[in-house]
Amino acid sequence: MPSDIFARIAHSRTADEVVHQIEVLVLEGILRVGDKLPGERELAKQFDVSRPILREALKVLEGRGLLNTQHGGGTFVSDVIGQVFTRPVMELIARHQKATLDYLEYRREMEGITAEFAARRATEADKALLTRIVTAMKAAHQKDDFEEEAAIDVEFHSAIGECAHNIILLHTLRSCYRLLAEGVFYNRAMVYNLPGAREKLLEQHLAIYDAVMNGNPEAGRRAAQAHIDFVAKAMTDAERSGDWERVSRLRLQQRTPDQTGSSKSAKQKQPEAAS
Repeated sequence: MPSDIFARIAHSRTADEVVHQIEVLVLEGILRVGDKLPGERELAKQFDVSRPILREALKVLEGRGLLNTQHGGGTFVSDVIGQVFTRPVMELIARHQKATLDYLEYRREMEGITAEFAARRATEADKALLTRIVTAMKAAHQKDDFEEEAAIDVEFHSAIGECAHNIILLHTLRSCYRLLAEGVFYNRAMVYNLPGAREKLLEQHLAIYDAVMNGNPEAGRRAAQAHIDFVAKAMTDAERSGDWERVSRLRLQQRTPDQTGSSKSAKQKQPEAAS
């Protein structure tokens, strides 16, 4: 972890000031789930506070559920995203298609706003990070690595959320992406495997990226919404083609001759023997 994200405490050097600074870093998405903090000695040096004050601050943050300490392993940022819904509600969502359609409708509007804000507000540092992610996305696309490409897809959208500089949008969308990664709404592999879908998805991500880099809010909103529209249609197409494939296999199975040379359907049409 870069050592310059923690600023020296300039005034009274209390535990509350350390707590406040770390809370802001988590809230702004600078410290993310699973990030490891520097060791106690180094962290106290960076904050320019005594180790007892630092320990008190870390204890408060751990009590609030923001940090967790692993014995002998260090201190980490806790899972501050969590689940948006309880497990029973998630299981209900997974069984009802309307929930998936509503999820995509919600993302369409939220990601449109997010891309618009990102195009207005992205700093040079934001753009540098976004460029790094897009470079990795192109490399994963060239390797035809679905797992890597899908992971970078989420990282890209999270980065757009960071560029928007709106804390509520950032954490709301991160929660949405967790549900997506866990396959609650639909199987992303089905979408990626549609002919031409991977190329289209990359093209759409690059359109969002270009809008942010060029500071074009309207283009950002349009590109983000067009992306979700495509995902919704691709998901429907993937489900339909999957159903078609299943029906076709059953037809083939039903009409394939067995060892006697008769198909199952032909056998079923044979008149019953007289009793």
